[in-house]
Amino acid sequence: MKVLMFGWEFPPHILGGLGTASYGLTKGLAKQNDMEITFCIPKPWGDEDQSFLRIIGMNSVPIVWRDVQWDYVKGRVGSYMDPQLYYDLRDHIYADFSYMNTNDLGCLEFSGRYPDNLHEEINNYSIVAGVVARQQQFDIIHAHDWLTYPAGIHAKQVSGKPLVLHVHATDFDRSRGNVNPTVYAIEKNGMDHADHIMCVSELTRQTVINKYFQDPRKVSTVHNAVAPLAEDIQAIVPRKFPNEKLVTFLGRITMQKGPEYFVEAANMVLQRTHNIRFVMAGSGDMMNAMITLVAERGIADRFHFPGFQKGRQVYECLKASDVYIMPSVSEPFGISPLEAMQCGVPSIISKQSGCAEILDKCIKVDYWDIHAMADAIYSLCTNQSLYEYLKEEGKKEVDSITWEKVGVKIRGIYEQVIRNSR
Repeated sequence: MKVLMFGWEFPPHILGGLGTASYGLTKGLAKQNDMEITFCIPKPWGDEDQSFLRIIGMNSVPIVWRDVQWDYVKGRVGSYMDPQLYYDLRDHIYADFSYMNTNDLGCLEFSGRYPDNLHEEINNYSIVAGVVARQQQFDIIHAHDWLTYPAGIHAKQVSGKPLVLHVHATDFDRSRGNVNPTVYAIEKNGMDHADHIMCVSELTRQTVINKYFQDPRKVSTVHNAVAPLAEDIQAIVPRKFPNEKLVTFLGRITMQKGPEYFVEAANMVLQRTHNIRFVMAGSGDMMNAMITLVAERGIADRFHFPGFQKGRQVYECLKASDVYIMPSVSEPFGISPLEAMQCGVPSIISKQSGCAEILDKCIKVDYWDIHAMADAIYSLCTNQSLYEYLKEEGKKEVDSITWEKVGVKIRGIYEQVIRNSR
């Protein structure tokens, strides 16, 4: 089976959970051996793992014909793409895009991030998808998150192949209900055109059905998973302080993630004991506000803001922790607690998170209940038997939640969708 997949980020260059999920999901699918996955991203860097899929950089797909030599093309795109593919794609330019701002290869430039002109990049991505869909051979289209929905629709219209959407989050999650009408329109249009919609949790599935008015029969829940820890990650020796406990929040410091509830709970804990330090690792538009709040509460000497963590840094941070906390207001899934539990770190998660549907060996609280959150933090830091139980049982539970199982489920959905489309 051949899958044309549209994504926005891919490890090791990730800006959030979308890249991590895309990697795990494609690797889980590839374990079935007869899956050929072509994964499109705006801008590859050349160090992506292409051992189990093929990456097409949308910034290397020509939309304007240029007479360029093989060696020049090889020098420009050869680190992540066969130069011949550039010429094959060039033969499938379908309209006069000479009015657009293209480079010397006739390609559009992409930031590979989430820039201020994001909507322009989304539109450009969908234009390029038309060339890719005309040139590639595939059985089904799989588009990740709202950024790639227009590309998925275009590819479906060009090829007549069925479209599956993967909803990792909706704008209701990102905005705490203060929905951006433009983003909502893109999401709704994608869902209306989709043959099937996969959601990362039942929580998200209900949002798709009730807020985007989708037929429940074409919407299914496919929970995320975690990849086994690499040997070099397992070998990390945690930095622990003998007389202090460390409680960590790791993620985007935005209103969706509930950082202010973490600070208020920490303040309550520190009124009972002074032997606990708190870490808020990440970056986001609420970071300065959280630094100010910590100062106002008089707990700055117990708080650390190490900034955005990536790759190995994430695991060094998790392994140094005694407790992990995710107080999200609205979390479609939330992979980070699973990663923490993999490292043997007991976790506290909000009941408003999708991963709460599949995790039992952790403590669940309402995001707004800072008293319950403070009690949970204090208990895990002072009750050794509770700590040991959740450390060991949590790791066992998460080790059984694999991307390979997710891949089998997605394969089944693909087969059903292809059958129905015929």
